[in-house]
Amino acid sequence: MTAPAVPGAVFGTIGALAAFPLRLAAREVERQHGQLRRGVTRRTTHVVFGRTLLAKAGLAKAGLTKNSDGEIERRLGAERAAGRILLSENGFLRLLGLMKTPEASSLSRQSLIDQSRLSGADLDRLSLFDAFEHDGEPYSFRDLILARKYAGLTAGGATWGAIARSVHRSGPVASLTAKSLNVGSQHGRPDAIYLEGGQSEVDGQLLFDLGAAAQGDDTLEDLFAEAEAAEEGGDHDHAAALYQRCLAIDPTDAIAAFNRANCLRGSGRVAEAAHDYARAIKLDPAFVEAWFNLAGLMSEQGRDASARRHLQKAIGLDRNYADPVFNLARLEFDAGNLLEARRLWVRYLELDAASEWAGVAARGVQFVDMQLARSAG
Repeated sequence: MTAPAVPGAVFGTIGALAAFPLRLAAREVERQHGQLRRGVTRRTTHVVFGRTLLAKAGLAKAGLTKNSDGEIERRLGAERAAGRILLSENGFLRLLGLMKTPEASSLSRQSLIDQSRLSGADLDRLSLFDAFEHDGEPYSFRDLILARKYAGLTAGGATWGAIARSVHRSGPVASLTAKSLNVGSQHGRPDAIYLEGGQSEVDGQLLFDLGAAAQGDDTLEDLFAEAEAAEEGGDHDHAAALYQRCLAIDPTDAIAAFNRANCLRGSGRVAEAAHDYARAIKLDPAFVEAWFNLAGLMSEQGRDASARRHLQKAIGLDRNYADPVFNLARLEFDAGNLLEARRLWVRYLELDAASEWAGVAARGVQFVDMQLARSAG
């Protein structure tokens, strides 16, 4: 089977992959002249949602983690709004040529919605977590059968998350087309799903061994997810320590170095933060956010020349990144370089004409124009 090319694509992952080790996936993506990284940056073009997110959400229902189906929905919406291509694990493997595409299909997304009565939002979420034969349109007739079953479950009170978790405990997806699925509320268990009249309970909370999951498997992916959660919760010192453990396992992880730098900066450990920003840049010279954040750190320390160089580098790497343009304009203005500040503010307004910072940039342009007019007069 010939693998489709993915040259230039930058893949990011949200959640660990359940079907394929990330390092092996990264090696295959690199062989096809792309890049694969944990997490998401500005350069990310494709986002792979790992199925382990379902486990985290299931644990949240049991009160063991802070993750939830709602958090998955939030991340999904944010990445779609950013214009990135969203991929399921199976979709990712098919794109790489590592997994065969199912039988020929011809049903569009809208046709599946119309014929099954499954909502578009639930269809997209279930597709993203491989609850159908196909991870996107065109769908197959088997997918239609599954969509009708899932629509019946949601009508009975089941959530898309419970369905997705149940699906992956029940064997091959295609096998579900011949099985009877029942909503757990019929058996006194809301939001649980049963196969064949309740003989096999597949409640979302029971999909994984909760005891083993709660103890924590000290893998790199688990550590990274734990570090992200600690960082989001504002526990910067703990998150920095976890990211350091990630780096001890994989010293080439630029995103772990970058995230650790952000946490160190949040804890006021400025020198260590600068070191890890530089480390992230050394690992990935095109890591534009690392250049930008290091510039901010230099500016806070009064090292304007260094900040200027880093901002210029960030702009050179990503000319559509508005933030370094704005910060460089402010730096030039403070240095008395009014014409350069004006040029940069005008450029910023080309990139962002609606935010609060756009108003600041517009006033900056007006101020420089007034100063120039006075000088001319």
